[in-house]
Amino acid sequence: MNKFMRILIFFDLPVKTKSQRREATRFRNFLLNDGYHMLQYSVYARICNGTDAVEKHKARVKRALPDNGAIRMMVITEKQFEAIDILLGNFSEADQPFQNEQLTIF
Repeated sequence: MNKFMRILIFFDLPVKTKSQRREATRFRNFLLNDGYHMLQYSVYARICNGTDAVEKHKARVKRALPDNGAIRMMVITEKQFEAIDILLGNFSEADQPFQNEQLTIF
C-alpha cells in the first residue's frame, strides 16, 4: 500500500536584475506546472502517492534548479501535513480571506 506524502519546497531566489527575475519566474512556473501549489510566498507543496513518486518529483526539481539562490526540499507524510497549525493574524476589511486548498479522494 502506498502512503500519501507531501513535498515541500522553500526557496529564496535573487530578483535584483531582469535575468534573475526571469529565472525566479521560470522556477516558480515549473513548480506550478508540475502540480505544486503555493502555501505561502516562496513555499510550495505537492502531494505524491508513495516514495517512488516522491523520488521522481525530487529528480524533476533538481533538474529545474536555477543557477543561483537557496532552495530547500522537505518530504513529510500526509498525516504530518494535516497536523500543520495555520496561524493567522487579524484581517482588515481590505484583506482577502484565507483559502485553503484541500485534496478530496473518493
